[in-house]
Amino acid sequence: MCLAIPGKILEIDGSNELMRMGRVDFGGVVRDICLTYVPEAGVGDYVIVHTGFAINRLDEESAKESLALLEEMALLQEAIGPGEA
Repeated sequence: MCLAIPGKILEIDGSNELMRMGRVDFGGVVRDICLTYVPEAGVGDYVIVHTGFAINRLDEESAKESLALLEEMALLQEAIGPGEA
């Protein structure tokens, strides 16, 4: 099973012509992500990220809905406890 997480592009680093990189915010956690596969994405856009690579652009509503569901899953897991799910 693969997990891809939505994040918001905060900035894009144009210094490397071969590997387009950007800083992406995942609900407060910011990481450097490869943006090469989404050349149309810009600052402020939401992207789906898998293993450090943005693989698709998506609208803000879908991104926020996905982030909310992930947060609910984390809260549920915390309530259930380790090894119970």
